Amino acid sequence: MTKTTDTIRVYDERASEYAEMVKADAFGDRQLQCFIDALPSGGRALDLGCGPGNAAATMAQAGLVVEATDASAEMVTLANKHTGVTATQAVFDDVTGSAVYDGIWANFCLLHAPRASFPTHLAALHKALKPGGTFYIGMKLGTGQGPDRLGRFYTYYSQEELEDHMTQAGFKITDRTLGNGVGLDGKPSDWIAVTAHA
Repeated sequence: MTKTTDTIRVYDERASEYAEMVKADAFGDRQLQCFIDALPSGGRALDLGCGPGNAAATMAQAGLVVEATDASAEMVTLANKHTGVTATQAVFDDVTGSAVYDGIWANFCLLHAPRASFPTHLAALHKALKPGGTFYIGMKLGTGQGPDRLGRFYTYYSQEELEDHMTQAGFKITDRTLGNGVGLDGKPSDWIAVTAHA
């Protein structure tokens, strides 16, 4: 198996458990509301790595036109159970187009991309945003890359590394928040959430 298929397998096998874990994310809810408020009424949003679709559902309820994608078939199935959400199975390389979205929500998904691919993904996301469009990214902080104890592949960045990559891709950073939390693997980890504009 490859790093990617191992990661997807874990999310397929533990989709329901992951969905329960992310239900009680008050910080994420506040960040999502700020993201929604930054987009025009009826704007078009991409929920990249949508997981069980909670964020996509909230966006749809707020009147946004939402595209939701995830590499895990089980996550896509859960996401499609939400009213107003149409999720499709896709990987980061499937993001194409120019000036398509008013906002892109990438909440703790791009940390699964190999380091060598990260600049390419950021460039594609920047291109896919309309001028001035809002980009939100959540990442775990650290160094190196490799599997966690569940077998999911992670790439870790420092705040400076992440923000350098974003700036090089053309993003203008407007806000960042640092925090710590426990993920699906049961281990606490430091994270960063960054808001930027194309």
